Amino acid sequence: MRAARRVLVLGIGGGGDVVGSLGLARRCEELGTPFVLGGVAWERIAVDPKPGPRSPEEIAGGDPLGPHAMLAGAATATSDGIPFAEAHVAGHLGTGTVLIDVSAGAVGAADGIASAARELECDLCLLVDIGGDAIAAGGEPGLASPLCDAVMLAAGRRLASTLDCPAAILGAGCDGELTPEEVLNRVAVLARAGAWIGTWSPAGAILDEVEAVAAASTTEASLQVVRCARGEVGDTAIRGGRRTVRLGPVGALAFCFDLAAASAELPLASAVLESDSIEAARAAHEAIGVRTELDYERSRAGEGP
Repeated sequence: MRAARRVLVLGIGGGGDVVGSLGLARRCEELGTPFVLGGVAWERIAVDPKPGPRSPEEIAGGDPLGPHAMLAGAATATSDGIPFAEAHVAGHLGTGTVLIDVSAGAVGAADGIASAARELECDLCLLVDIGGDAIAAGGEPGLASPLCDAVMLAAGRRLASTLDCPAAILGAGCDGELTPEEVLNRVAVLARAGAWIGTWSPAGAILDEVEAVAAASTTEASLQVVRCARGEVGDTAIRGGRRTVRLGPVGALAFCFDLAAASAELPLASAVLESDSIEAARAAHEAIGVRTELDYERSRAGEGP
């Protein structure tokens, strides 16, 4: 991070992942490297009733950064007028945030990351997941939203020869999907592969800022990271009581790993590596027995089983 000219920090799970990613972006800043923050153009169905990610044609008020990325401002929203979490963060920062298009699968997302990095003069891209489902094996009982993370990690792998894309898991279990123990077991797998490269925890003013932005954008998982870092322990309900988060010190940690070294241990990202649409990526997960957030959203919207 110190050696980079500018870091593109992307929350890779859609929704409020961009908020927790702000903590790692501030860490880059502490190390002397400026950042550009961003995420994915996919709000969860509780916010945006249309299932799946939004393509650039469905985004109003952004500036194109190539065919598969946009620079969002405080007023950037879907064509239906629903603001992205990245717009909330842009308003807080007073500067643009990046929206990556995953509707064209890993192929399109890789193009979006590359063009955003090029246009914004970033020579490093840090991919951040809040919760830990990005590194799931696929059979964890609570796994609910693996698709967006997998597409973004696959996109980072596709860029290995042109742009360094390390990744980080912040807030093990804080999204109520994998348990902290399941995330730690997966971190151990990455460690045995030589991919675990460092660990960090937010504190002080960084926590205060993440808390304030999380409250303004109504994201829950990033707020649990703050609670963990302030010493809270025990179970707490999120998602209207549908999910339970186990608060504790491990939820305040960011586990960083080398994406190339981890590639053989990331089956969900491997499955979507060649996907050129979000449907192709969804089908690739279905083929290995994994139900995704796109399936859930279509079911909620009455568009699927």
